[in-house]
Amino acid sequence: MSAPERTRTAAAPIAPDAFASLREARQRSPQSIGTAFAQRVRRPLVRGDGRLFIVAADHPARGALGVRSDPTAMAGRYELLQRLALALSRPGVDGVLGTPDVIEDLALLGALDDKVAVGSMNRGGLRGAVFEMDDRYTGYDVDSMTRSGMDAAKLLVRINLGDAATARTLEATADAVTASARAGLPIMLEPFMSDWVDGRIVNDLSTDAVITSVAIASGLGATSAYSWLKLPVVADMERVMEATTLPTLLLGGDSEAAPDETYASWASALSLPGVHGLVVGRTLLYPQDDDVALAVDTAASLVHGH
Repeated sequence: MSAPERTRTAAAPIAPDAFASLREARQRSPQSIGTAFAQRVRRPLVRGDGRLFIVAADHPARGALGVRSDPTAMAGRYELLQRLALALSRPGVDGVLGTPDVIEDLALLGALDDKVAVGSMNRGGLRGAVFEMDDRYTGYDVDSMTRSGMDAAKLLVRINLGDAATARTLEATADAVTASARAGLPIMLEPFMSDWVDGRIVNDLSTDAVITSVAIASGLGATSAYSWLKLPVVADMERVMEATTLPTLLLGGDSEAAPDETYASWASALSLPGVHGLVVGRTLLYPQDDDVALAVDTAASLVHGH
């Protein structure tokens, strides 16, 4: 996707003067971020049909800016915010997942009213870094999310049996799960069995590997009372969902597959017991035809059945 194509997205809901106000607030009155959170209209995490459709935008903080063949697709912050605001304005979109910088921008822009706000916690395992498996907690923590009135937390737990850094990540993850439960804050765990392949981290998306990751992640922390899972759609999802009683959301990833094929795989997995919705980012924010509204509406119809 070329840069001219990326800026082709239809008229976005954020006016240029709103961005000017955002910049001024960040420069002159950082306390306005706390005010924006205090004034935000909140909603329950789960309501109505019990399904959730969350748009994800925590990739940039891990240095993952690429979408398909474009290595810098998510580099433009103003364009990303426009796409997020457009997605959040569509019927059936329940909320957004992001790091503090993104969530605070959206709060200042007034885009979080009546939406679920999910805070991303560990972004320290930068994509392509030699320390990628040392996935430290460099984003939100439980105290900051509680103070801001966030609705849920999210963490990534990649398990590499050949890398000792995994032990630190597992310990920190268990602590985060325990702290989140103590605060009554739902927390979404995104587990993978991972390995080094030709100098880069590759997640094993085989059915057995996903089942193993589910077993390990489900047992982290002093209680699983507030734990959710965020899982990839893989072959034989029936077996995957038989491996857990935790409420589960499906992730989208950055797929090269044709949109109809992707939507069909989501629809099939969404019909399984224990699956309660989608958390998808790049696939919908930067769709192959660049029609964000259409992509988001299609996913919303799969989740909520409209």
